[in-house]
Amino acid sequence: MRLLIVGGGGREHVLAWKLSKAKRVRKIYVAPGNPGIASVATCVNILASDIPGLLHFAEEKKIDFTIIGPELPLAMGIVDEFESSGLKVFGPNKNASRIEGDKSFAREFMAKFGIPAPKFAVYETASEALKYMKTTNKFPVIVKASGLASGKGVFAANNKREYEKVIDLLLVQHRLGEAGNRVVVEEFLTGQEASVFVLTDGLSISYLPSAQDHKKLYDRNRGPNTGGMGAYAPYPVNKRISDIIENVIIQPTVLSMRDQGLDYKGVLYAGLILTSTGPKVLEFNCRFGDPEAQVILPLVESDLLSSMIAVAERKLSDEPVKAKNLWSLCVVLASAGYPNDYRIGEEIEFKQKLDSRTMIFHAGTKMDDSKLVTSSGRVLNVVTVHENLKIAKQRAYEDVKKIYFKGMYYRKDIGNTGMKKMKRRRRK
Repeated sequence: MRLLIVGGGGREHVLAWKLSKAKRVRKIYVAPGNPGIASVATCVNILASDIPGLLHFAEEKKIDFTIIGPELPLAMGIVDEFESSGLKVFGPNKNASRIEGDKSFAREFMAKFGIPAPKFAVYETASEALKYMKTTNKFPVIVKASGLASGKGVFAANNKREYEKVIDLLLVQHRLGEAGNRVVVEEFLTGQEASVFVLTDGLSISYLPSAQDHKKLYDRNRGPNTGGMGAYAPYPVNKRISDIIENVIIQPTVLSMRDQGLDYKGVLYAGLILTSTGPKVLEFNCRFGDPEAQVILPLVESDLLSSMIAVAERKLSDEPVKAKNLWSLCVVLASAGYPNDYRIGEEIEFKQKLDSRTMIFHAGTKMDDSKLVTSSGRVLNVVTVHENLKIAKQRAYEDVKKIYFKGMYYRKDIGNTGMKKMKRRRRK
């Protein structure tokens, strides 16, 4: 088979790496790809948002199956375009992708079908949004741009002054453009966050390993939100919580989307918060998480490609996902200044030979005069797998120290929550 993977970050690198192991794969193209991906696939200089260009390439190269990595082309309708041209593709169509691309739609959908979620309100003007302060004195609150904002559309307002500032930023200054034309104001919830991933063909559901992302820039979950500073998998939950997630959140969501005429085929990613009253949905996403994919996919034991094709053909019940009973951990190496103004063009050096079992997935790199340099905020993903989470973490950080680029920053506490949960469980 000839495969095309759309995207060029760490998620797409791990997808290319994983799918290259499938026996029936003859050739993998990745658009636009990156230097790390070039070691396992052929990179094509076509942007993920260039749907006509990607469609032309897929037809020209007689691509058998296309996998969409990022959310933007999904929200733009790439699946619709490929399917209308008779091409087989993995991912939800434009209408179904609204579960991520339109947060106000997603919140209203959850409210309609009783999916546990924070209390919320949707506003389209600053004057309406500011009236919210007259209804409550409870702070902090969460303010979200309703549209896609590349991970930069979520704000925590700790008091009225901060709330006014965020509303002005989004609905008056329009800093996020169309993505911020509507805002969703949500109650602030406390608890551990977890990422749950399933494959679904619209009826059948197959669970991938869960994960815990580390969104804050600094250790102990401090500082601004980022696209993710690291992750580990699986996230340990007891059977009671697992049953609630499956029976009260995931299954009702998939079935309700089908009943609403939303043709959802692909990955459904539920970002959850485990509160004292049970798990609630912070967000739904219509694709693999990043960096969660980097820890989930190395744990998949079965043929991932077969399961993805089964999703597209509505035969997922024939090809469920099977996972290894192991731990996986990822540390993200970021550029100085990320997630705001960050430096690029810094040479990346591997000062010592890495452990042969360590995997490096490129997120923001490029070649410049035969040198590997930084090209984005998140640069590299250092990933390890082991039977013991503590050892997986130890090995990852040992290899992190062997890598250098000027201004390199990383969190030092990835996986700590998982280790604490496992320690408490052993005590019981």
